[in-house]
Amino acid sequence: MASREPFRGDVPSFISPDDHQNRKPIILVAGLSSMAMNAQRFIEDAIAEIRRDVQGRAIIGLSGGVDSSVCAMLAHRALGDRLVPVYVDSGLMRQSESERIEQLFQGIGLVRVDAQERFLDALKGVTDPERKRKIVGETFIRVFEEEARKIGGNSLIQGTIYPDRIESEGGIKSHHNVGGLPSSMEFEHLIEPLRDLYKDEVREVARALGLPQEISERMPYPGPGLSVRIVGEVTGEKLEVVRKANAIVEEEVMRFEPWQAFAALLGKATGVKGDNRVYGWVVAVRAVTSRDAMTADVMELPWEVLRSVSSRITGEIPTVARVVYDVTPKPPGTIEFE
Repeated sequence: MASREPFRGDVPSFISPDDHQNRKPIILVAGLSSMAMNAQRFIEDAIAEIRRDVQGRAIIGLSGGVDSSVCAMLAHRALGDRLVPVYVDSGLMRQSESERIEQLFQGIGLVRVDAQERFLDALKGVTDPERKRKIVGETFIRVFEEEARKIGGNSLIQGTIYPDRIESEGGIKSHHNVGGLPSSMEFEHLIEPLRDLYKDEVREVARALGLPQEISERMPYPGPGLSVRIVGEVTGEKLEVVRKANAIVEEEVMRFEPWQAFAALLGKATGVKGDNRVYGWVVAVRAVTSRDAMTADVMELPWEVLRSVSSRITGEIPTVARVVYDVTPKPPGTIEFE
C-alpha cells in the first residue's frame, strides 16, 4: 500500500497531533479512522483555504455525490459568483440521475454539459479496466478545461477524498480524479479540500452544511460510472441493460441500508425463456457493507429478496439470461468490478 502523503500546509485543526501521526497505522491495521471530527471548524478552515488558493474564477466538477456536493457548497460559500459548478453528463450515470442533479443544484448556477457521445466514442473498443478509468478521467478534464476557457478560470476544485488517493497511489485502481488524471492539464491550480477525509467524515460535513439527506446519505457511486460496471467494452446497448438492472437492484435492496448495492454486466451465457433457447447477458448483483470503502463485507440478503431481484431483472430486461450474486468480500475483490 502507498505511503501516507504529508498534509499540504499545516495539520488541519480538527485532527489532534496524535491522530495525525497515527493515521497510517490505523488504516493498515484496523481500516478505521480515529479522527476527532469537528465539522464546523473544518468548514471554516476549508472555506479559508479555498479563498486563499483561488485567484480569479474556478470550475468545480459536480457529480451529485456527497463528496463533490460538499466540495461545491464549501466552494460556493468561499467564492460566490466566482465559482462555476459543472455537471458533465457522460451517459454513464444511473437512471434519471442527470435530471435530478440538475434540479437539486440549479440554485448555485450549475452548468450541465452533454458529453454522452464524446465519452462513448472515447471508450469504443477499450476493454482494459485501467485504460477505461484513465480515458474517463481525461475526458472529464478536457470538458472542464473547455468550460474554464469560457469563463477565464484557471483553477479546478475536486471532491477527492483520502481512500481515492490510497487506492490510486497503491496501484489498486486508478480513480478518475487521481490516477486517472492526464499528465498535462491547462489548470494552474488543482484544489482538493476533502483530500484527507474518509467517506463517513464527509457525511458529517454534509450534515453540518445542511445538505438534504438525499445527498448526505447518498450511496457511493464510482466516478467512471457504469463504465466500470461493464466488464469489457462499453457500448450503448450494454449501458441500457446495466442501467435498468441497477435501478431494479436499488429498488429491492436499499431498504437494507447497504454501503453499496448495484448490478454489473459480465458477459453472455445460455438461458431459456419460454420455449426458446437464448444467449443473453449475465448480470451480477453486488451488495456490501463498509465504513470507508477500504474493506467491505458481503451483505447476507434474504433469499426471497435475491429471488425477486433475479426474477425482475430477467423478466423486465429481455436480453438478460442469467443473474448471479457476488459473495466476494474486499479484499480480495474490489467493490466495483473494474
